[in-house]
Amino acid sequence: MTTAKDLFIIAMDPQPDRSVGQGDLSLALAGAELIDLIEAEAVALDGDSIVPGQQSALDDRLLDEAAAVLAQQAPYEQVEDWLWRRGRDLAAAYQAALEADGQLARGRSGRSLFGAERLEVVDSPARRQALSRWEAEEPVLAALAAAVGIMSGASEEEPNLDENEAATTVLAVVNDAVMELEAVRQRRSIEKAAFANVWRGP
Repeated sequence: MTTAKDLFIIAMDPQPDRSVGQGDLSLALAGAELIDLIEAEAVALDGDSIVPGQQSALDDRLLDEAAAVLAQQAPYEQVEDWLWRRGRDLAAAYQAALEADGQLARGRSGRSLFGAERLEVVDSPARRQALSRWEAEEPVLAALAAAVGIMSGASEEEPNLDENEAATTVLAVVNDAVMELEAVRQRRSIEKAAFANVWRGP
């Protein structure tokens, strides 16, 4: 399992205080993919630019897909641009992939991330791995979850990623992108309310 799939499973937890927006989650999933690609040495960071590394199969269809769509020659893509491009509808892609793998099933007590259909995570080695990383407060997973509003509850301190400069860079950009998306939502909400008031009249 990848960090992105572990994050998706954590986001599917039916607890009411863990509601996650599709856009926020998609951005964080793109960040998780990039961190896994860096860990696998498939790519590296040169400042904020993503440069290609070793070309090898990554034993995960979505991660292989992510590596395949990265720029292989200069000018290289910036981390921020990658998050917005790769993140488009990425949460839905992970939902479909986990359903196809039998990791998600329809159920009454599950979570509905997109649309009315409720899904729940099937008890499996993949789920147990994700929960193990979560309960151990694995720094990268904890930081990605926090970026989309999922807190572990065990500690209010930020995860310590001082020894992983590349992951720290990616996580900082993920946080900025999520905040930018929230600002766009708020602006649209204000504009919608103002438009409604115009039609409503004095």
